[in-house]
Amino acid sequence: MKNPEGNNHSDPVSEFILLGFPCTWEVQIFLFSLFSVIYVLTLTGNLCIICAVWWDHHLHTPMYILLANFSFLEMWYVTSTVPNMLANFLSETKTISFSGCFLQFYFFFSMGTTETFILSAMAFDRYLAICRPLHYPTVMTLQRCIRLGACCWLCGFSCFLLPVYLISQLPFCGPNTIDHFLCDPGPLMKLSCVPAPATEIICATFNSVLIFSTFLFITSSYTLVIRAVLRVPSAEGRQKAFSTCGSHLAVVSLFYGSIMVMYVSPTAGNPAGIQKMVTLFYSVMTPLFNPLIYSLRNKEMKEALRKLIRSAIFVQRKPLKN
Repeated sequence: MKNPEGNNHSDPVSEFILLGFPCTWEVQIFLFSLFSVIYVLTLTGNLCIICAVWWDHHLHTPMYILLANFSFLEMWYVTSTVPNMLANFLSETKTISFSGCFLQFYFFFSMGTTETFILSAMAFDRYLAICRPLHYPTVMTLQRCIRLGACCWLCGFSCFLLPVYLISQLPFCGPNTIDHFLCDPGPLMKLSCVPAPATEIICATFNSVLIFSTFLFITSSYTLVIRAVLRVPSAEGRQKAFSTCGSHLAVVSLFYGSIMVMYVSPTAGNPAGIQKMVTLFYSVMTPLFNPLIYSLRNKEMKEALRKLIRSAIFVQRKPLKN
């Protein structure tokens, strides 16, 4: 609900305006085209990894099942923000309903939380495979891997219920313009009619505990993995292990590096421009890079993708011969 300048702030807000990237109409069209291409490439890249794992029986292992889970998550992660952002590029009002805003808030951050858990599960899987190779087949069975993936999704979508509830209970009765391209907790709390230091501290503490606990678990796992790899006598064995772990570490560095800038410190410390750029990087660009990182650095994945492409070409040509 748009409020005039002289509003007494007594009316509750029924919708928000996502300011996004204010610029000329020509630049808006350019950004719409650019992010449309990025969105399609992101969906295509992650879908290729899922299909490669599904169709290649050699990849029916815990590591690749978790990777397929991760790619599936990335597709929905980018879908929670980009379609609405694309619509806003072409919209004059750029509005989102109150419930729609908090639904986006919940799904976006729940999937981000799920990503931290899946990255932790992938690190644990590599730790078991390299540091405990004799126990790995009995500890990380396919059934346990599937349960571990399901647990990551369940915990991820449960964790953010409290922050979403606390922020949704704040009184919103004044300006309704969010200086962002999505419903982020920082700009949302700034629109509250009353100061909410307790809610802000709770959210900052929650984010810090979640980010640092999973990050420390991942770094500890890979520290032990690297120590074990350095003891491998053959250069080929070390190269194969480093190739697999290098892909994981690159993805972890991209994701955690950006979210730590955003959510470890209280939200008031980050200017709106920095918030938008950092959020854009980890929510849109990182899901685009991840399939490239995993496919370029992993021989088994590259071979599976080649088979997938050859099969797709064969299926397309077969009807022509008939």
